[in-house]
Amino acid sequence: METTNATHRAIEAVWRIEAARVVAHAARLVRDIGVAEELAQDALVAALEHWPREGVPDNPGAWLMATVKHRALDKLRLDALHARKHEAIGRDLDALEAHITPDFVDGLDAARADDIGDDLLRLVFTACHPVLSTDARVALTLRLLGGLTTHEIARAFLVSESTIAQRIVRAKRTLSAAKVPFEVPRADERATRLASVLEVIYLIFNEGYAATAGDDWMRPALCDEAVRLGRILAELAKEESEVHGLVALMELQASRLHARTDADGRPVLLADQDRSRWDPLLIRRGLAALERAESLGGTLGPYALQAALAACHARAHSAAETDWAQIVALYDALAQVAPSPVVELNRAVAVGMAFGPEAGFAVVEQLSGEPSLARYHWLPSVRGDLLAKLGRHEAARAEFERAAAMTQNGRERELLLERARQMSEAGAGGG
Repeated sequence: METTNATHRAIEAVWRIEAARVVAHAARLVRDIGVAEELAQDALVAALEHWPREGVPDNPGAWLMATVKHRALDKLRLDALHARKHEAIGRDLDALEAHITPDFVDGLDAARADDIGDDLLRLVFTACHPVLSTDARVALTLRLLGGLTTHEIARAFLVSESTIAQRIVRAKRTLSAAKVPFEVPRADERATRLASVLEVIYLIFNEGYAATAGDDWMRPALCDEAVRLGRILAELAKEESEVHGLVALMELQASRLHARTDADGRPVLLADQDRSRWDPLLIRRGLAALERAESLGGTLGPYALQAALAACHARAHSAAETDWAQIVALYDALAQVAPSPVVELNRAVAVGMAFGPEAGFAVVEQLSGEPSLARYHWLPSVRGDLLAKLGRHEAARAEFERAAAMTQNGRERELLLERARQMSEAGAGGG
């Protein structure tokens, strides 16, 4: 029993690593994402049947690849028979066999490794196709590229398993109905399509870094998955500055995860974090990815600029050493390439730190009537922080309470209500 359990754990670990490659390879053969995932699941079932009896293969990824290839060929042969086009399809299958042999069981040569990389890139662009809704792209990406089960995805996003399953099924149907080709987009479409991919990965990361709902301040497993997907993409698209920029941003932000909560799981804001708990390896990796993004030349995009902002914090040994003037300058640049009220709100925080709370509050006041921020809890939260620094404790208390009423995250609500209580005490003390 213990041996069987150990084998099952090994299969789970292998599948998490190899799932995307297996699905991608199947998709190249059958040209249908839904069918490809079914074939990949068949290969997983075969592993669950064979490996407990025969032992885990020396190259488990190659075993899964070979299995899914044979399942795909069986499916194509069956489809050929149903179509009654024996001779023509037979010639096509012979050509296909010649193209994809030798088997994977003896390892991958450089050419096959390149093919697998191309397949993965095709899968990334297909799963994140703009024809799909944002929720569908996120769910499908985690399913196909992350190898997560519908249960795991549902638990991560605090929705029902049936909801996630429906999103994935609809996404596959939409791709099929739209006849989305399993390919890397043409040069004229690449920038737009790549932006969709990066958006999905960063949405996954952000939901882990600052959960929008529930009782947990963070869900680190989602951060880990997003960083892993980003690293895969960076290997596949080495010359794309924004890909490296996104990886840098996620690595640098992820370096703070252990310091973002106290021993009781309560949030710890950036200025109060123990920077000795920041992960130095992730910081080094993040700074290296940022350097790679900058070395590719051209104007830095939104992700690379946000990574540069995170790097300012990472390079500061203490909150007091932070170069806030540089951060304001970077927000100015970000506002040029990706203007938004949220960018302006973050810039207001930086202005307040660099040039005083009055200057920051003046920027925030210009955003007070912005419709897109009407239910954005960080607006009253920032207002409350700046009002507190200006000594306007009663007004700050009201803003913190307003922010607490807006957020759907339990830990964040507790933090905001605690700050409101502190403002009440400060006001009562005559501060």
